[in-house]
Amino acid sequence: MRGTEPLLTPMLIIVCLVMALAAAAVNRLVLNGSVWTAPSAAVRAALQLAAVSTVLAVALQRVWSSMLVLVVMFIVASITAARRSQARHGAGWLPVALAAGMVMVIPLLTLSGVVPFTGVAVVPVFGIVLGGTMTASAVAARRALDALSQRAGELEAALGLGLSERFSRMLIIERPLSDALLPNLDQARTAGLVTLPGAFVGVLLATGSAAQAAAVQVLVLVSLLLAQVCGVAVVGELVARGKITRPNDAIAPPSDANPIFAFARRLGLAPTAR
Repeated sequence: MRGTEPLLTPMLIIVCLVMALAAAAVNRLVLNGSVWTAPSAAVRAALQLAAVSTVLAVALQRVWSSMLVLVVMFIVASITAARRSQARHGAGWLPVALAAGMVMVIPLLTLSGVVPFTGVAVVPVFGIVLGGTMTASAVAARRALDALSQRAGELEAALGLGLSERFSRMLIIERPLSDALLPNLDQARTAGLVTLPGAFVGVLLATGSAAQAAAVQVLVLVSLLLAQVCGVAVVGELVARGKITRPNDAIAPPSDANPIFAFARRLGLAPTAR
C-alpha cells in the first residue's frame, strides 16, 4: 500500500465487516460470549472515530481549539481510569496520576522543539501518551487494591509488628505496580522484532521513510515509558497513603486473632491490641 492510494474504499469496509462478524462467531460459538460484543465495539469505534475526525479537522487548525481538545481528552481519560480502577473511595485522585505523567513528558517534547507546538503535532502525541498512561494507572490501582484485599492478613501482621501504614501497604502493592508497566515494556523490547507499533506504521505509510518512522516510534515509546512510570508511581503513593481505597481495604487495628501479631506481641515486638 502506498501513501498516495486512498484508504477508505468499499473493499476496506467489506473486510472490516467480515472480521467483525468472524470475531462475533468465534466469541459466541467457542467462548460462549455475546454475539454482539465484537460488532458493537467495531460500530462504536467507527462512529467515534468518524465524529472525532470531523471535529479534529476543524479544531487542529488553531492552537486554542487544539488545547480544548486536549482538555476533553484528559477529562474522558480521567473518568475512564476511575471506572476501570474499581475503587470505591478516592477514584477522583487518579487524574493526579495522569497529570503527573503528562507534565513530565509533554513540556519536554514541546519546549525542546522535538514536537512542534501545533495542534496537528501535539494532539496525536498527547493522545497516545495519555492513553497509555490511563491504562497503566488504572491497572495499577485495580491490581494494588486487589492485592490489599487478598493479602489483608499480611497487612494486619505488618501493622502488628509496628510498621507504618504506608510502608505496610507498599510492601504488598509493589509487585502489582510493577506488573502494570509490563505491557508497554514488552512493546518497547519487541518493537520491530515482533510488532510494528501504530506510530511506526502511520509515519511509514504517510512518508514512505523507514528512518523517520523509526525515529517517531522510538520517541513515542520512550515518552510512554516515562509517563507511565510517573503515573504508576503516583498511583502507588496514593494507594499506600489510603487516598484510593475500597470499603474492605480499611485497615482495622491488629488483633490477637492474627497468629503472627499474637506471637509478636508475646515477644514484645508489637503494641498491645486494642
